[in-house]
Amino acid sequence: MMQCSHCQSNQTVKNGRRNGIQNYLCRSCGRQFRETHRPQGYPPEVKQHCLNLYLNGMGFRAIERVSGVCHNTVINWVKQAEQALPEEDYEIPESAQIDELQAFVGSKKSKAGSGSPSIQAPLTFSNGWLATVPSPRFGCFGA
Repeated sequence: MMQCSHCQSNQTVKNGRRNGIQNYLCRSCGRQFRETHRPQGYPPEVKQHCLNLYLNGMGFRAIERVSGVCHNTVINWVKQAEQALPEEDYEIPESAQIDELQAFVGSKKSKAGSGSPSIQAPLTFSNGWLATVPSPRFGCFGA
């Protein structure tokens, strides 16, 4: 006879099979259980490997292709890891170094040119070069 994993009673009976594994029913507490317990999910090594890939800049779908773990699972692991971080009071810097990286968001408004009206004016202090300056009339200076 099997012993109930919940109440430790010996009053158990067989209760069918599922996926080739015998199920048991406890007559004392009414719970159903299996003979052997198999933990579900991925091993901790796989989880740690996926988190390391994410920290090294790899995208969620790329991690899915490399490791075979669903990208939604990796997203959940990242969220869990973020919540596990200790709350620290970080100091906000007064100055920051900014790279020259430019991002494009949205759609282009014109087919050619810079997308904003500009004025070409000859420079008097140079040897005939022209300067293209955004027109202040159209709000190109960000004001």
